[in-house]
Amino acid sequence: MNRCIHCTRCIRFSDEYAGVTELGTSGRGRNTEIGTYIDKMITSELQGNLADICPVGALTNGPYAFTSRPWELKSYDSVDVFDTIIPFIQIDTRGAEIMRILPRIHEEVNEEWLNDKSRQAFDGLKKQRLTLPLARDAQGNFTDLYWPDAIQQAAKKLQSVKGEEIVGVIGEFADCESIVALKDLLNRFDSDNFEIRGTGVPQLDADFRANYLLNSRITGVEEADVLLLVGTNPKVESPLLNSRILRATRKNNLKVFLIGPANDLTYNYVHLGNNASILDEIANGTHPFAARLKNAKLPMILTGAGVLERVDGNAIHNTLKKIAQNSPVLNPQQGWNGFNFLHKEVGRINALELGITARKSSTPAKVVILLGVDNNLNAQDIPKDAYVIYIGSHGDEGAYYADLILPGATYTEKNGTYVSTEGRVQTTKLVALPPSGAKSDWEILRALSEECGCALPYDTLEEVRYRMAELAPHLLKYDYIESTVLGQVALKPESSKQTISSTPFRDLIDNFYMTDAISRQSVTMAKCSTAFNPHKFSTFKQL
Repeated sequence: MNRCIHCTRCIRFSDEYAGVTELGTSGRGRNTEIGTYIDKMITSELQGNLADICPVGALTNGPYAFTSRPWELKSYDSVDVFDTIIPFIQIDTRGAEIMRILPRIHEEVNEEWLNDKSRQAFDGLKKQRLTLPLARDAQGNFTDLYWPDAIQQAAKKLQSVKGEEIVGVIGEFADCESIVALKDLLNRFDSDNFEIRGTGVPQLDADFRANYLLNSRITGVEEADVLLLVGTNPKVESPLLNSRILRATRKNNLKVFLIGPANDLTYNYVHLGNNASILDEIANGTHPFAARLKNAKLPMILTGAGVLERVDGNAIHNTLKKIAQNSPVLNPQQGWNGFNFLHKEVGRINALELGITARKSSTPAKVVILLGVDNNLNAQDIPKDAYVIYIGSHGDEGAYYADLILPGATYTEKNGTYVSTEGRVQTTKLVALPPSGAKSDWEILRALSEECGCALPYDTLEEVRYRMAELAPHLLKYDYIESTVLGQVALKPESSKQTISSTPFRDLIDNFYMTDAISRQSVTMAKCSTAFNPHKFSTFKQL
């Protein structure tokens, strides 16, 4: 308090942007102090921004404090991949070490804010890293390999099976370059068997981007007058988007309705229930909310990624399309498309943008390539006699099931292309070299293809991106959103005999601070998880 000048910026931010009212002033005159009234913490996923707005340094960035001086740092402009809206960030390094991550201003995406995981989880980048190729022996132990031997061993396994027996699984942080290389490699073996982790039973149609993107864009929240949340908790799935919704409810009189668990979203909403069958009633016009939706001017539907992992996910998806067709959610005359998806993993979006959807062959897999897959894996997903090749950065879940491990690079260690949940194309920057013997994922796949005798036709990053442009030309238009098809065709409900079950929705994220291989290795995130979730031991609730 000896630095505080009582500007109350922190109080205003907590109330207006974060939606928490724990901060306030107590005392009068010279005895005025800013605090939480009682001995408690600020329970917001955006509290790290308080250090940015404090003009005198009374509030500081704890993990970074007293570790370096600003003039010692070299700054790189990049983007964050923990949040699927892909916020713009600045990465500050000293030598080969990342010292801090700060937000960059972009009014259409993250304005000037950043969530706490995106800001502080970077210390997990250097924990439990894979630095050398590893092979599992007959006793189940891993032994070190040289890169040529590891590539040769993987090539022999691929060449020893039929193409239909090879499956590629795309992970949560897979960049477009790596996905293209994996696709081309599998196609060389006449295989088109892909699985996108977390997709589950439903198969999204990649032909029309309006089926799976946040079509009204992030800024569309400020224009909408009615918002229906279906099976999502944006407070933890995308805190920055949730902050936009909060301000829209206060400034633009946005009315929010929710079908799903009644969580604290930091703003008032009408809870319609936690039964998925309510959507059928809305589509048929028998539910009271149906009239409210039809009378709205610019209504929005925001569907969470957890809906896609339900057994009746296809039926829910079709029902939501019917609701959009029969209401102003889809209004071509005004150029409005309020049919929105909030994805949890950028890897799924990248795959869909390249036209890749989940396809399962009737033939059991004998070789499985895990491209950075570290979430939602279990023994039932992988056949017992399958040979598993894991390409990833951390010794996490994917490495546990692997027979051969090929160490890859993280998003700060490569130039990669990523697409946000609203369809905005961005690129990460190489700010630090991968540790020891780790390589970029697409380079590993390129070397593997050459050893297999079917070399992929590119050797440099630019050539890989030219190949990407052949599949999806808009992936070379950075910080730009390619418009989607708006009309009856893009959101045409598919014919399906599946019906919506009465099973209630469940929270997709159980622990905001540990949702992936990087954040699970972060010491800072572990401390946050212990402080805010002392009773939770798992990172995901299995549906």
